[in-house]
Amino acid sequence: MELRQLEYFVAVAEERNFTRAAERVNISQSGVSAQIRQLERELGADLFDRSARAVTLTVAGKAALEPARAALAAAAAVGQAVGEVTGLIRGRLTLGMVVGCTLTPLFEALAGFHGSHPGVTVSLLEDGSDRLVDGVRSGTLDLALIGAAVAAPADLGSLTLLRERLVAAVPSDHPLAGRRRLTLRAVTEHAVVCMPPGTGLRTAFDRACAARGLRPAIALQASAADAIAGLAARGLGVAVLSESMAPAYADRLTARVIDDADTPALLAMVWKEPTSVATRAFLTSVRRAWPGLGQD
Repeated sequence: MELRQLEYFVAVAEERNFTRAAERVNISQSGVSAQIRQLERELGADLFDRSARAVTLTVAGKAALEPARAALAAAAAVGQAVGEVTGLIRGRLTLGMVVGCTLTPLFEALAGFHGSHPGVTVSLLEDGSDRLVDGVRSGTLDLALIGAAVAAPADLGSLTLLRERLVAAVPSDHPLAGRRRLTLRAVTEHAVVCMPPGTGLRTAFDRACAARGLRPAIALQASAADAIAGLAARGLGVAVLSESMAPAYADRLTARVIDDADTPALLAMVWKEPTSVATRAFLTSVRRAWPGLGQD
């Protein structure tokens, strides 16, 4: 029995899908399947029920899951303990990132971390903010860059990187383009193109509308700002974006801050305490790379 087999087993159990598990551990699906089969032969029992569309644990698999997690945690702790003594950090860092993120400081932080700690393998996974938070809570992610409204989850450690207002962006010939001031009511008189539920921007927009008794007509949803801007530029709805997103589309969209959208959209890094040595080192890289953030 090898640690990598346990790692693949835990990945499949948590993802409930061999393809997603393979993406998570950065090998082919056939490789994951072969290692799981070998582990099952060694244990003398099937760990997964593969008959349904979603992969589920058998009774034996459920019994094996927590010991497997414990074995992986123990192995990681050995590396961390030695790293703290020698100053050399090794192991794996799994970072979640909200879909569509193109913020340069994050990539600078990753580059700086890799340069300083080449012994750490970094895995980067994109998903919606709600699923990323669940991943941090369950331990499948070491930390995650998420979008949130008002505040990051109180049960997790967090570092707020951006706090910004919502804007409405429309083509130059749209009725809203000529207004100096925009209200939520004026925006919701038109069809809206925005992020899907579970994202920080959408939560901020929904909360602001609910506070004023407004029910926006969501024409289309997209997870990436480029897609939202492209749809709005073609007249399919008013794009709801954050202030930092809007300037990238100034050549085709006129953006205005929504004055009475008081709920801010946040971009925050979140993690579960206690943190690993690698997580603490990465947070240091984030603070160095992100404009306006200081060191601890």
